[in-house]
Amino acid sequence: MTETQIEKRPNGVGTLIQYEREGNIAIVTLNRPEKRNAVSPELAEALDWVVKDVEADDDIWVAILTSSNDKTFCAGADLKAISEGKGHLLSTKDGGFAGYVSSPRKKPWIAAVKGSALAGGMELALASDMVVADDAARFGLPEVKRSLVAAAGGVHRLARRIPQAIAMEMVATGDPIDAKTALQHGLVNRLVPLDKVMDEAMSLAKQITANAPIAVRESLAVTRQAFDATDAELMNAGQHAFGRVAQTEDMREGPMAFLQKRAPVWKGR
Repeated sequence: MTETQIEKRPNGVGTLIQYEREGNIAIVTLNRPEKRNAVSPELAEALDWVVKDVEADDDIWVAILTSSNDKTFCAGADLKAISEGKGHLLSTKDGGFAGYVSSPRKKPWIAAVKGSALAGGMELALASDMVVADDAARFGLPEVKRSLVAAAGGVHRLARRIPQAIAMEMVATGDPIDAKTALQHGLVNRLVPLDKVMDEAMSLAKQITANAPIAVRESLAVTRQAFDATDAELMNAGQHAFGRVAQTEDMREGPMAFLQKRAPVWKGR
């Protein structure tokens, strides 16, 4: 049993956040459909717990974050909670907003976006490593229309994902872009009809789980630093990542499977 499993499981796990596993893939579903999955204190606490549990479980290699509401991935912050003076509870100590945007995640997370991803919902997508979306989805940061700032990563992560000029326009106008435009600018990895979003996200996740999980995590750790370090620092980080992978059983399995012309059997250690 992992350390996080020993901790008290928040009441919102299983209700506000549905959490299941299919093979080596975790499926994490935002489940406040009547509130368009607006982030409440309880939802943030539950998602924080689930993220930690996913990260601590060696049998989970990839996670998918999705929504039970086909029209809205996440509407952002729960304004009722903010009006009641609970705005600070929409973030957790370790995970930041929604218990997710600043969480120290090593495993790849895929956002499976159905409907609109605006404000905090957009920030959840930006905090994910990859995005699969329905072809009618919309993405935007409308905060400036209400004299707010998309401070949960939106205002800087958007410019890291898409051309800066487009990001500037989106941030300054607060106007959303459609799914096709998001795909053209590299915000989205794959676009499919609404009823195929989860199938496509699972397909992507399975492509990832076909690879050595530790090598995936170590490689992503370097890729995530691409905007934060110099080329020399990143070369050094890559060498250290290679060294850590070289100590695993999977490093021996990969070349051996290739020579024997068979699919590798990864142990994740």
